[in-house]
Amino acid sequence: MRGAYVDLPEGWTRLGGRGLGPFVTREVFRRPDGTQVAWGSRWHRKHPGTTAGSTWWAPRAIAWWIGVLFAIGSICFALGSFPPYATGVGTNPDDLTYFIGSIFFTTASFLVYYETASTPTALGAAHRLGLRSLFRVQHHRIDWWAAIIQFAGTLWFNRTTLSALVVGLGASPGHHPVWRPDALGSVCFLVSSWLSWAEECDGPFAWRPSSISWQITMLNLLGSVAFGVSAIASYVKPNGDLVSLALTNLGTFVGAICFLIGAVLLLPERTLANPSAEPQPDQRVITST
Repeated sequence: MRGAYVDLPEGWTRLGGRGLGPFVTREVFRRPDGTQVAWGSRWHRKHPGTTAGSTWWAPRAIAWWIGVLFAIGSICFALGSFPPYATGVGTNPDDLTYFIGSIFFTTASFLVYYETASTPTALGAAHRLGLRSLFRVQHHRIDWWAAIIQFAGTLWFNRTTLSALVVGLGASPGHHPVWRPDALGSVCFLVSSWLSWAEECDGPFAWRPSSISWQITMLNLLGSVAFGVSAIASYVKPNGDLVSLALTNLGTFVGAICFLIGAVLLLPERTLANPSAEPQPDQRVITST
């Protein structure tokens, strides 16, 4: 297994690491004085330098904006899939709600990509890399793949929600399209959530319910599965009916609620103390080669 992408201070030594396939998500380093330090890719990405500011109000922090924007987008998707809301406001406003939610999702997703691409390579660096880092291909990082795939999925949701809105403006009431999660966007969300889950688990699975980062990635994975179920239930049969309108709405609503809770949890995650100060009991160190 190759080493992580961080550059170590002079005199530090890599002892070993864990991850999924070729991706390293956690490593153990030894300082010159002999003490050991555990490094985690998610923590390193989200906490360059010293964390400052309030948990619930920190508009100068990228991670805070990611949580807030994802939360607003999730509320829009939950509202759009809630039948009493759709019935009360009408189809066009319902489609507009979905479209607005997709814009918040895309904005938050872009910030996730920026947060990932600008992660400093120096261990303990206090500042992020510049905007040129957005154009660097970092295929050796699992979080880079998760971020770019998620961003692609949100862009596709932008397209499909806008299409439903525009077409619906000129449609008759009997042939009025209502946005439903589509296969491509849902697959992107599912793959991205799985990669983020694997990053936090340092492999295909781990049981760490006391970890807020584990809770976030689990909720996002469950939300993506629910969106996928909704996309399958949205398949239009030859007679023009959906496989299941009720399951379509339920999957979208459940997925949105999972995303909402995960987004809110991003706020306290930002200000938590480093849980990787020491190797965790369930982390078997693999010797680097």
